[in-house]
Amino acid sequence: MTDNWFDRFFRDKDGNIVIGQLPNPPLLVWAIASVLQLVFKTGAIYTGLDIIALIAIVIWALAELFQGVNYFRRSLGLIVLIATIASRLS
Repeated sequence: MTDNWFDRFFRDKDGNIVIGQLPNPPLLVWAIASVLQLVFKTGAIYTGLDIIALIAIVIWALAELFQGVNYFRRSLGLIVLIATIASRLS
């Protein structure tokens, strides 16, 4: 296997191209909380789900940023983290 930009960015340590993976627990929690927010649109339950979703996606993004299997996954974690922070500041 050659060591070019594509390989370093998209391949894991075993040489497999990794773009998507099975969802890990924080991503599943974020997805479930986000879907439930469509059902509970106001009130304390919505606020609680919003906090749970926020914490879960930040944990997922940080895990990808620091432990991602390749540079693509790490970049994805950084992009999601920045987008999450930016969405909360606006």
